[in-house]
Amino acid sequence: MGELFVLVGGESASLPVYKKPRRKRIFPFCPVVVCMSVMGGGFYISKVVGVAGIVLGAGAVATIIALAVVYSEEVAKNNEVISPTNEGSTVKPTLTTTEGSSVSTPLLPTAQPSNEPWDKYRLPDTLKPDHYNLTLWPRLKVNEQGLYIFTGETYVVFQCVKETDLILIHSNKLNYTKWEGGQLAKLTALGNITAPTIKSSWLQETTQYLVMQLNGNLTVGELYQLDTKFVGELANDLGGFYRSEYEEDGIEKVVATTQMQPTDARKAFPCFDEPAMKAVFHITLLHPVGTIALSNGMERDPVPVTMEGPEGTVEVLKTSFSETKRMSTYLLAFIVSDYDYVNETTNDVLIRIYARKKAITDKQGEYALNITGPILKFFEEYYNVSYPLPKSDQIALPDFNAGAMENWGLITYRETALLYDPEMSSNSNKERIATIIAHELAHMWFGNLVTLNWWNDLWLNEGFASYVEYLGANDAEPDWNIKDLIVLNDVHRVFAIDALASSHPLSSEEQAIQKPEQISELFDAISYMYCNVCVCHFLQQTYLKAFSYNNTVYSDLWDHLDLAANSSGVSLPTGFNVNSIMNRWVLQMGFPVITIDTANGHFSQEHFLLDPASRPDVPESEFKYEWIVPIRWMKTGKEQSLTWLKTRTVIENEWVLANLNVSGYYRVNYDVPNWERLLNVLNTTPESIPVINRAQLIDDAFNLARAKYIDTILALRTTKYLKTEKEYMPWESALNNLDFFYLMFDRSEVFGYMQAYLKIQVEELFGHFKNITDNWTKVPSGHMDQYNQVNAIRVACSTGIDECLNLTKGWYKQWMNDPTKNPIHPNLRTTVYCSAISAGGEAEWEFGWNQFNASTIATEADKLRYALACTKQPWLLNKYLEYSLNPTKIRKQDATSTIVYIASNVVGQPLAWDFIRDRWQYIFEQYGGGSFSFSNLINGVTKRFSTEFELQQLKDFQAEHNDFGSGNLAIQQSIERTSANIRWVAENKKKVLEWFDGEVPKP
Repeated sequence: MGELFVLVGGESASLPVYKKPRRKRIFPFCPVVVCMSVMGGGFYISKVVGVAGIVLGAGAVATIIALAVVYSEEVAKNNEVISPTNEGSTVKPTLTTTEGSSVSTPLLPTAQPSNEPWDKYRLPDTLKPDHYNLTLWPRLKVNEQGLYIFTGETYVVFQCVKETDLILIHSNKLNYTKWEGGQLAKLTALGNITAPTIKSSWLQETTQYLVMQLNGNLTVGELYQLDTKFVGELANDLGGFYRSEYEEDGIEKVVATTQMQPTDARKAFPCFDEPAMKAVFHITLLHPVGTIALSNGMERDPVPVTMEGPEGTVEVLKTSFSETKRMSTYLLAFIVSDYDYVNETTNDVLIRIYARKKAITDKQGEYALNITGPILKFFEEYYNVSYPLPKSDQIALPDFNAGAMENWGLITYRETALLYDPEMSSNSNKERIATIIAHELAHMWFGNLVTLNWWNDLWLNEGFASYVEYLGANDAEPDWNIKDLIVLNDVHRVFAIDALASSHPLSSEEQAIQKPEQISELFDAISYMYCNVCVCHFLQQTYLKAFSYNNTVYSDLWDHLDLAANSSGVSLPTGFNVNSIMNRWVLQMGFPVITIDTANGHFSQEHFLLDPASRPDVPESEFKYEWIVPIRWMKTGKEQSLTWLKTRTVIENEWVLANLNVSGYYRVNYDVPNWERLLNVLNTTPESIPVINRAQLIDDAFNLARAKYIDTILALRTTKYLKTEKEYMPWESALNNLDFFYLMFDRSEVFGYMQAYLKIQVEELFGHFKNITDNWTKVPSGHMDQYNQVNAIRVACSTGIDECLNLTKGWYKQWMNDPTKNPIHPNLRTTVYCSAISAGGEAEWEFGWNQFNASTIATEADKLRYALACTKQPWLLNKYLEYSLNPTKIRKQDATSTIVYIASNVVGQPLAWDFIRDRWQYIFEQYGGGSFSFSNLINGVTKRFSTEFELQQLKDFQAEHNDFGSGNLAIQQSIERTSANIRWVAENKKKVLEWFDGEVPKP
């Protein structure tokens, strides 16, 4: 197959021609080299890897590893990503020692920043931890002060690597018992020398250090031991060592659990809390009789012990664990609960799924158990490295801020991301579970075994996992053809953010990422889905094995890719190596739009920006926003080589389609005659264009129109053929893009004309699914068809098709009449609930609220929580907003998404905006600082803004509060987006109204 490296301005260099593989593997958005490997449906290549993609000769089996930068979705598919929570109860617990003395920890008053090491956020390079011995005792009942607390004792053995008289170790929200001399720690030497004494010790609150100044220098090469005793609050803030509460059989229960990534291990115990500071951990947990304890290592049999504490003499269990592998602090986990589990052993690995006892009794852990073993085996073969641990525990938590967290040997999940009930869970719930499990298991190698050196290279962790989750899930569920969804789920989401002037490069300068909130801000869609790298079996053998139990920076990966290229005789363009190619994609933000003029064969490339007016705001790049891009294309339905671009062949009366099967991370624009030819193909023989490209044509057209490359009406014309389209991907792409039109116009006179047009377009699709489901009594057989059935009902009902409205209201009424028997299939419940509650009043809403409270299955509760935001009654929406910040009604993990759901409702949007401004102080304390869901809140509530008045409100809001923690970038993006929306509406409202009006038959 011929390939072409394209530079801005039309310069090019030819790649060698390789034999076409027998089958094609889909690689999400790879901008440089087409990788060859097996995966059904076409070539997808990722931003960074495809770029780094290297084909190692004809017939070589290449592998794609998604390198992605930073959450959400949990990614999760959750749109909320792993985060630290630095805010919580402002009450600092007091430790009462066994001797009865009350301890308060001295804090150094916060002054102006200085050059002192303790005023810098990064640890000095003077000490290196070897191992920790940690004992923690969480109290699952409140103490006399009304607080849940935990106490701990730990020592860390570290080596001095540079002479120093200062010890800095991370600590946040912990109070310490004083040792002899009134110091907060005890230092001893393990060799034949004497350790210097501690001159002074204090907590540096801003930079989160326990600081110890010594009366002498530590000796290079010697080992030292630092002992501490401390107390912390087992708060409900979802970060560090925290508590999760739930009710079972009428009894309130408490789980003590953890979320360390990225900077909250320091809330659980004093530690060198940076990813490069790997060590071995010896964990012991004290816990109440009747509970179990879990951690990263395999637990030993619990031993009854008697402990003395402020509460007096207590009988508890003491559980110790096997020492961990050498690992980073953010991967630690320890949990105390009264959970049950299901288990099996696969290839000598013990697999256990833990959950609430009722969930296990109801077999909600069976699906996760059934697919974990096969996915682990798949990754062992894929990485060519054995799973390095004797067990793989996975646990579902009632309260968890992320979708899941890849703690080594003890993966934590939201209940919706792990538990599956075939009677209550939809096919999308099942897919989410499969992909998230695959994502987290992929991390066991890439992220845990080999770890980033610092958070600026977070994509080294998330990229691999964000791509290979599709491979793992595909291996577990081959009938789903899930790999095709990479374009909709990942590529389009990243395109949307990476086209903003406020985007960021894949990799940041290490010096630019220092504070916890800056680290948190990295966890966005770009990070998780941005890029994938084509590597081969050779790379897996060398890269993973070379850096096992160690840390890397991104250039290490490029070095190994260069080795792979050299060893296989692959030649790169003259003057380029992998490093110089990849830096263009890693160190500058954004992506190109390739413009093709079929009349003269000319092509060009430009940095694509959704808002052209923002171009002056784009930071300079040393690469001048030039990329190296491979282009695959077809002509009149037949795949072509790339020589036409080089020879500038004139093409007359034939249609051309580039970026075949979305093989590159770029958008494509054409001359108007070719657009017209493509529109004609869509309207006459759409099957001539691959289904993935039908979806991509729609997405490209709408985004090119917003960026003023083509006319908005041309983009709208790509939706006309949908009248006969039955495939999910094109419909989903169109609806996602039309959603922007709804946001801009659902408060204007355009709305009615849009509704009338879309009603016509969806009628045939609605009838199609009515027929193939035998009047809605059966479930479509295909995974994608099940998704498109939901689209058909959602759009038909929202555009006012009476048959659909009667159907959904009838189903919901049947349920109201007999709450013990829900007639609505789980696949359809979110849509049906929303439609019925939207069309109903107080009775429908209250019934939904009562069912939400009665639900014991998290996926069902989530469907209802979403649907409750669909009501058109302002007073009910205001009541729901009040509920959202009441943890007894809406779990803290769900608060921000609930507000965003309400804001997505045209009636609820102004209510939600007023609400968050009025409650700003509380919301910022609970969800600001380091919380990733906070940026989702800002973007979600402001996405409909399109007037000068709203822009001014947003600017006033920014000026009034000035610091938004991890939401700073979200505020900038919201202002940028609002300004662009204002201009877009002014330029397009009239012609859009006229076009929709013209497409609707007159009575």
